[in-house]
Amino acid sequence: MKTNSQSSTALFEFLRKYTMVIALVVVFILFAFLTDGRLVYAQNLSNLMLQNGYVLVMACGMLLCILTGGNIDLSIGSVICMVGGLAAVMISDMSMNPILAIVLCLAVGLLVGVWQGYWIGYVRIPPFITTLGGMFIFRGLGRLVLDNQTVAIQDSTFLNIFTAYINIPGLDDGDTVLSALIVGVVAAVYVILNTVKNRRERAKKGYRQNSAAADYLKAVIIAALILAYCYMLSQYRGISVMLVWVVAICLIYNFITAKTAFGRYFYAVGGNEKATQLSGINTNKIYFIAYANMGLLAGLCGLLNAARVGSVNGNTGTSFEMDAIGACFIGGASAYGGSGTIGGVVIGALLLGVINMGMSIMGIGDSWQYVVKGGVLLLAVIFDVVTSRKSGKG
Repeated sequence: MKTNSQSSTALFEFLRKYTMVIALVVVFILFAFLTDGRLVYAQNLSNLMLQNGYVLVMACGMLLCILTGGNIDLSIGSVICMVGGLAAVMISDMSMNPILAIVLCLAVGLLVGVWQGYWIGYVRIPPFITTLGGMFIFRGLGRLVLDNQTVAIQDSTFLNIFTAYINIPGLDDGDTVLSALIVGVVAAVYVILNTVKNRRERAKKGYRQNSAAADYLKAVIIAALILAYCYMLSQYRGISVMLVWVVAICLIYNFITAKTAFGRYFYAVGGNEKATQLSGINTNKIYFIAYANMGLLAGLCGLLNAARVGSVNGNTGTSFEMDAIGACFIGGASAYGGSGTIGGVVIGALLLGVINMGMSIMGIGDSWQYVVKGGVLLLAVIFDVVTSRKSGKG
């Protein structure tokens, strides 16, 4: 029988683990009520992911930087401007093949990451200083590329690669996009079967695990949410290619951080860099890879944003890095490094997205949106610091 002390500890751990999930649910319900249900319109739920896709992609890369010790990359908004500007100029002004332009732009993003990763990982210039310099350098280069003008992108091939909606002839010809429902059912079944498989594997290996009721209830809730979201998508235009890009990136980085030894190196560096070095891991290389990867994802975000907006100017990407950083910290990444998950990043990004969309639907100006987002970020970091101290990690 559990004592009061054990019950309190269990309750504290539960709240610490699921605080942001609870916050997301509460905020979503609150704005659904305040907007008279407009937040849950099919078009708005579809746009929620489209408008925050770049945040999720950036945050996956930013998480790796934060894991290494609370480090961040301040330059990604400027890299998005520069890469997006390059894409716009090459496709619209130079009539370059859009596929070639995409490859070149991703290569430029990677080179930016390699450049900054070298100084951070091998020369050991502090990440804040390196990326602050990059923020100014790449913003200036972006404006030079654009010649301080707004350049539109109208190439249908380029736009369709990132912003089209999946439509299967013969299946999606009616008012309901059936392909979205099919994807939802398949994804929901996968979540439940994967939970069963993981529990069996952990039982065979003798690992400690949660109760069956807790794991299956969690799986059923996730599956139900996936089905509900896909149903809403089926009532609008179906699944967008942007969503496919975002989900693919999130799944890849979740696999890397949760299932591979290489992914655990980032946690190790943030937890105790000296001990990690003594264990034979090249920590310089880990820093280098974290920032090289961030550059590549920033390049991809430049393309995603350029396609979604349809144009690029010298202010494109301004403060985007703050959205990515906010999503990570709100999603539970530690300000000290060494802890954080892709799942948490997704929760943090969606929470910011719901706040933005809800306030926009209500007609609240950008100024108050900044105030609210800043307050949420501050509360999330305060919560992390306080709980870290109570658990003996701070």
